[in-house]
Amino acid sequence: MSFDFNAYLNRIGIARPEPTLAGLSALQQAQLGAIPFENINPLLGLLPDLAPAALMTKIVASRRGGYCFELNGLFEQALIELGFSYQPIMARVRMGRSEGGPRLHLAFIVEADGESWLVDVGFGGPSHYRPLRLGTEQEQTLDHNRFRLRLEAASGETVLERQQDGEWFALYSFDRSRVQRCDLEAANLVCTTWDQSLLSQNLLICRNTASGWVQLFNTNFSRFHAGEQISTPVNSRAHLGDLLGGHFDIELADEQMAMLAERLALSEA
Repeated sequence: MSFDFNAYLNRIGIARPEPTLAGLSALQQAQLGAIPFENINPLLGLLPDLAPAALMTKIVASRRGGYCFELNGLFEQALIELGFSYQPIMARVRMGRSEGGPRLHLAFIVEADGESWLVDVGFGGPSHYRPLRLGTEQEQTLDHNRFRLRLEAASGETVLERQQDGEWFALYSFDRSRVQRCDLEAANLVCTTWDQSLLSQNLLICRNTASGWVQLFNTNFSRFHAGEQISTPVNSRAHLGDLLGGHFDIELADEQMAMLAERLALSEA
């Protein structure tokens, strides 16, 4: 199955948007709301296939989620279909650290309405859900969330930060170095096989909702709304299945469900 734009739009629940900032914002929000971030395959040692046809089969036809290379890879096909001018970027995840690790995250700089915007539908955490304007360090407000893009002189990178508990929390950093297909394939392999990769060692599933976002990290399920977090432990395979289906719209085959439960050391009942 090659990229089918109409099937993709049906999957994310919107009509064809215009190639404008408003259309780009609608596209980003719709994909984040409909398709969860999930690293089930990397956690189980299954290397994700980044070919457009494979992404259509897994994410659109089979209604699964994916992680950054899959989710942003699918999104890239939509950008191409709509005629947006864009540049892929490889980012270093920081998550509060002063420096990032290897370049293992994919996002985009997209041109719309005469300006450049940071767009990302594949970050497994509390990141931005509408485009952020580049070229300014001023605070940018998305509903009750505040972000900024800070140019860091020491590294020469732009740091994406989110205000958290009154302080600026670094999510990831990036520059505008050219990204080649081999960079994506190599990073995909590292994320899946490296024993120091968060995604090869831990389960992380996230999804934006109308009231905030929900997250499953290993056996801890959390709801985030207006700066508040409510968490619940996952205590069985059955509970895990209910959460996957009810909050993330993920249905796994019995064999994969058994493998995932075993990986998380969950009991049957």
